[in-house]
Amino acid sequence: MSVKVRIPTILRTYTGGRSEVPAEGENLSQVIESLERNHPGIAARVLDDQGKLRRFVNVYVNDDDVRFEDGLGTATPDGAGISIIPAVAGGC
Repeated sequence: MSVKVRIPTILRTYTGGRSEVPAEGENLSQVIESLERNHPGIAARVLDDQGKLRRFVNVYVNDDDVRFEDGLGTATPDGAGISIIPAVAGGC
């Protein structure tokens, strides 16, 4: 399945500055593998040492938070839009 992945500014050094890149995969895990093949280093920023989504990285497939779906097993239908969003913390 071909999908479009929206890349946050902090990860665009891996995509040559592009804010959106294509990827392939039937689920999120396969999409991340596809991203890594085409943009080496990006998977380490999205996944932790155990291969799970990093705690402070939110991923959405067609506006659905994958943490409330099937995590890395979340289906990525053809034409889906995937957003990688690093969590932002702050305060006074």
